[in-house]
Amino acid sequence: MDRALLKSVHEELEAGGAGALCTVVGSDGSTPRDLGASMWVRLDGSIAGTVGGGPLEHAVIKKALELLRSGSGPVLHKAVLRTDESGGEAVCGGESVILIEPLGQEAEVVIFGAGHVGKAVARAAYSAGFRVIVWDEREEFANPESVPWGKTVACPLEKAFDEGVRLHGSSYVVVVTRGHSLDAEVVRILEGKPMAYIGMIGSRKKISYVRESLIKQGVSIDFLDRIFQPVGLPVRAETPEEIAVSILAEIIAVRRGADIASLRSSYSREAGPFSPDLPIGISGSEG
Repeated sequence: MDRALLKSVHEELEAGGAGALCTVVGSDGSTPRDLGASMWVRLDGSIAGTVGGGPLEHAVIKKALELLRSGSGPVLHKAVLRTDESGGEAVCGGESVILIEPLGQEAEVVIFGAGHVGKAVARAAYSAGFRVIVWDEREEFANPESVPWGKTVACPLEKAFDEGVRLHGSSYVVVVTRGHSLDAEVVRILEGKPMAYIGMIGSRKKISYVRESLIKQGVSIDFLDRIFQPVGLPVRAETPEEIAVSILAEIIAVRRGADIASLRSSYSREAGPFSPDLPIGISGSEG
């Protein structure tokens, strides 16, 4: 295995990157690369290293990207290389088995909003063993000194996914920005992106306002129905730290396959952890 490639992969993972490590683990007959040959496939489709080039490599890259986008686990990919009898591109005529391992897509909590609740969620998520990404448009809030428990991204919302926010099938998204309008914008840009969970903070009045606004903007009701609103289990949390615990408990319940409907059932009888009369500063308009 190429040590230089492994070193490069390690450095990318340490910097918060993700990709799929593709390694030749079996072969029969004439194949383009020996056992141990490796290739690194990044989320954008770029590669480092090679497992043989040509149609085989193209198929491996395609499968690697499918796994990365779906959040699936490692697979063994078998490629049968048949001699081209049509006089076209020559191939080797053997069989290769490629282990495709998605890396850097461990369970992570992605937080939109670095105010009091956002910071508390970041700290709780880090303590629970999740990778953490925190976005805020305000650099004075989203920075390593203010949020030392994970990666911070400070930029306008429309540039967030260019500047380091990324989502995959094991991403748990928490929307706790400084106001209703920004919450709505965040939810709007998240539609169609892969994630395991999305929750939004706020009173029922605020949630109703945001939902109606997004429906008018064309956001699908099916997507809006996936959002945990209000976010967090109904434990009558009040402080940012208590709210963070209720949110992490809900995320863990979803991740572990608990009966989430039963755990949230009291929302049908109560206002939940966020009273409709709670000050805006706690119910989601952070600052």
